[in-house]
Amino acid sequence: MESTLECEECHEHEFDSVKAIVAQYCDGLYLGDDSKLRRIFHPDAFLKAPGLRRSLDEWLALVATRPKPSALGLAYDFEVLSIDIIKDQAMVKLECPLFDHFYVDFLGLLKESGRWLIVNKMYTDLSEVPLEKTKD
Repeated sequence: MESTLECEECHEHEFDSVKAIVAQYCDGLYLGDDSKLRRIFHPDAFLKAPGLRRSLDEWLALVATRPKPSALGLAYDFEVLSIDIIKDQAMVKLECPLFDHFYVDFLGLLKESGRWLIVNKMYTDLSEVPLEKTKD
């Protein structure tokens, strides 16, 4: 039976591993580095926002061709809001301001074959003005 200390060390190692993936994700976005991003996503990952679905390849093509936040001198203001890990799955909530957007991303990760990868990304843009309800 594992001691409590060994279990805590194991959890801390997993937490650090997930944080490292998140740091690579933020760096990849900021630098516009599609190859860095590809390495931390599972090949069958999908990116989902309200009313929008993109395959990993579609999204990475956009990242590769859009202006690079680093080259524009934009602030590196990513902030991890939470990381939840249960065994071999993790969920990360991240503030992700880019250009004129203020995204909040939910990154779903799985640990398979000893490696953490992002398998799903859901996001929304908090800077968008909601549509006004029409009066009946």
